[in-house]
Amino acid sequence: MITFIICILLLIAGYFVYGKVVDKFFGSDPERVTPAISKKDGVDFTPMPTWKVFIIQFLNIAGLGPVFGAILGAAYGPAAYLWIVIGCILMGGVHDYFSGMMSVRNGGSNMPDIAGRYMGKGMKGVMNFVVAFVLLSVGVSFVTGPADLIASMTGISKEIWLYVIFGYYILATMLPIDKIIGNIYPILGGILLFMAVGVGGAMIAGHLNGTLVMQELTLDSLKNFHADPENNLLIPMLFIVISCGAISGFHSTQSPLMSRCLKSEKHGRSIFYGSMIAEGIVAMIWATAAITYFGGPEGLNKAATDGILINGTLTKVTPAIAVNLICNSWLGKLGGIIAVIGVVICPITSGDTAFRSLRLTVADFFKKDQKPIGQRLLLCLPIFVIAFFCCKMDFSTIWKYFGIGNQTLACLVLWTATAYLIRNGKKHWMCSIPATILTFICVSYFVVAPVINGGLHLNTTVGYIIGILAAIAAFVFAIMKGRKTDTVPTEKI
Repeated sequence: MITFIICILLLIAGYFVYGKVVDKFFGSDPERVTPAISKKDGVDFTPMPTWKVFIIQFLNIAGLGPVFGAILGAAYGPAAYLWIVIGCILMGGVHDYFSGMMSVRNGGSNMPDIAGRYMGKGMKGVMNFVVAFVLLSVGVSFVTGPADLIASMTGISKEIWLYVIFGYYILATMLPIDKIIGNIYPILGGILLFMAVGVGGAMIAGHLNGTLVMQELTLDSLKNFHADPENNLLIPMLFIVISCGAISGFHSTQSPLMSRCLKSEKHGRSIFYGSMIAEGIVAMIWATAAITYFGGPEGLNKAATDGILINGTLTKVTPAIAVNLICNSWLGKLGGIIAVIGVVICPITSGDTAFRSLRLTVADFFKKDQKPIGQRLLLCLPIFVIAFFCCKMDFSTIWKYFGIGNQTLACLVLWTATAYLIRNGKKHWMCSIPATILTFICVSYFVVAPVINGGLHLNTTVGYIIGILAAIAAFVFAIMKGRKTDTVPTEKI
């Protein structure tokens, strides 16, 4: 319990201490007019109350990411705690803050356009491809999962639920952001937070009354507990499995949505850095809960590989099943209801904003005005047709590639932020050091991960050497791009 409490306190302190350092270093200016006001169109650019923007940003980036990812990461053991805390404060919070505030300073632009401005046209093309892949992956995955679950609970075919969910997606993607997302998301965000706080409180109470044992982080437990450690190396696999809750490139696709609703730059820290810290707290709760509920990482791995008896049937425990078991056991009938809401509805909320971001990215690429509803419909229909057919396919293989695509996108965003800082006469270490570390993680993953997970499955030492060389090369490339002065005028930040 001591480890858990210390980690939560460190995350909170990270917001008030390092978050303030990041905000001051960037130089947020409350006197500047934000895109929400200067470009107000009542559709995507519309000022909203700060508390509402925070909740929407939190739910946009969270969904089930810090729940499912944290449970999967817990299979590696208490080392997951360190990654969540350090990653969230020094990497994820910085990534989310800069992706949001760079968008604010560039008129609400999406990340591909920002990357093109500071890293060149080639990087813009790469960023467009990676962003589109990540957004489509998230959208399709978060349609298929809920549809399967609802179909199993109701007996109504999955295809009918696909039509229902896609119908909602079309409305949420096309309508002004303050109509559906702005009204529903604050409620759903509150439910997600309530579920996490309830689970955390029940876990602490159980530890204090002796019914639960919360494992501490010690030198002995700082090792790889995964059931298949040869194919699931602690470095780099853990850093890919736990993305939401530590650092996630997907967040950079969501931050521009809220940069277009921000009334003042002074709220940037609470919206972007703060929501990342909130997600880190949720991830910390669920990683600890998964280890605690199953009696340690060994028990969690055994339940996932061998299965446990559920209603007389031997069932392999997935993250969704783990959430359901934990909520029903620790929170009672109310917990079961919350679990259904979380496992079914929260993915849908991440999916609709993923598709909304994809529409805006495509609109920016083709320079299409999104105020007329006809233009929005023109872009939405092809996107949803492609997504619908993807749902008919076996998407499990594509989803395995999503994790590494997600962290690759985070690398690109951090390198863009590095060039941005250099271009504007600032020290770049706040962004370049996390970018260098994450580049090593991603490249070494590509080399050592099993082929089925998108890697080459080569020698680990070779993978680490290639990862280090690639990280150094990326560092040099970003510094050179940042020092170029012929592509964008210097901006006072």
